[in-house]
Parts: sequence; C-alpha cells; structure tokens
Amino acid sequence: MSAPDFRPQLRQSQQWVADLIAGLKPEQMHATTPCDEFDVTQLIEHLMAVQERIAQIAIDGNVDGAALASTFDDPVADFTRRVEESAAAWETWDADELWTKTVTAPFGTVPGGAALMVYVSENLTHGWDLAVATGQDSEADPAIVAPVLEGMRNALPADNRGDDIPFDPVVPSAEGAGLTEQLANFLGRSR
Repeated sequence: MSAPDFRPQLRQSQQWVADLIAGLKPEQMHATTPCDEFDVTQLIEHLMAVQERIAQIAIDGNVDGAALASTFDDPVADFTRRVEESAAAWETWDADELWTKTVTAPFGTVPGGAALMVYVSENLTHGWDLAVATGQDSEADPAIVAPVLEGMRNALPADNRGDDIPFDPVVPSAEGAGLTEQLANFLGRSR
C-alpha cells in the first residue's frame, strides 16, 4: 500500500477556502471567529500566509522567516495567486518524494507529505472557522476531509496537549457533526 498523496486535498481545500472568501460580505470582515486569535480579516491574512508557507516549505524545505500573516488588497485575487504558487510548488515533487524527502516544519522534521497533510488540515480548520463566522456552509466535501482527519488523529495525540503540542484540548463533537467540524473539534475548536 502506498503512502497517501495529499496534493489533491491541498487543491480542493484551497478552492473551498477561496469560495468562502468570495462569499464574504463587507460587513463581516471584523466578525469574530471560533479561532480566538483572529477576527475574519485577521483570519484571511493568516490564510494568505499559510499559502505562502505551503509554497516555501515545498521549495526551501523549511518555513524559516515565513510570516504568520500577510496583508491583501483583493482577498479573492490575492488568495488565488498564493494558491496557484503553493500548489505549483508541490507539483514539482514526485509521489515517492512525498514520504522519503524530509522538510523542517514548525512542528519538527517530517516527511514532506506529513507537512502537507498538516497544512491541508490548517486550510480546512481555518476554512471552518471562516464559514462558521460568516454563516456559510461549514462542511467541506467529506472526501477531502476524511483522509486528513484520519491522518491528524494518527499523528497528533488527543491527550496531554500543551507547550509542545500547540492545540487546545479535543472538543467532543456534537452528534451528527460533519467531518470538517470533527476535524475542527479534534484540533480544539468549538462554535
């Protein structure tokens, strides 16, 4: 059995977030989000930087010096440009390299495919934050989310989170919660 290739989920998660950004109303730009650190504008600035880091780690093998937020003029156009750059950077990797070539991410030195999975989960989780904050559909396609949720559950402990594990404790999912909400809950988010 071959290791998973999360590049399709990368593109799909990025498109989902782009659609959410396109669905924003001007009066929502300063709404609060389930992510305590960000309002909607700050979350979009963070998502811009996430796409830049996705590209940088594929090209340089690390995210040294990468910003945690990046300003924008036109949120849809600027996000789309960053998406194209990040997806193109990962297309230079062949499938075998995803799990044999390592990169240094903020969470350690890992195979590139593992780092990519974490960044896809970041897109999905922050997309969920954005959707909840703005009243949009907060569930991405389950086919995108399912392998990422499984991978994150296997990679990240559910207990004993703290300084070395920068996620809040797992939030129990509501009965009938979709996979995107389950991922957000696993990473410590709640509505």
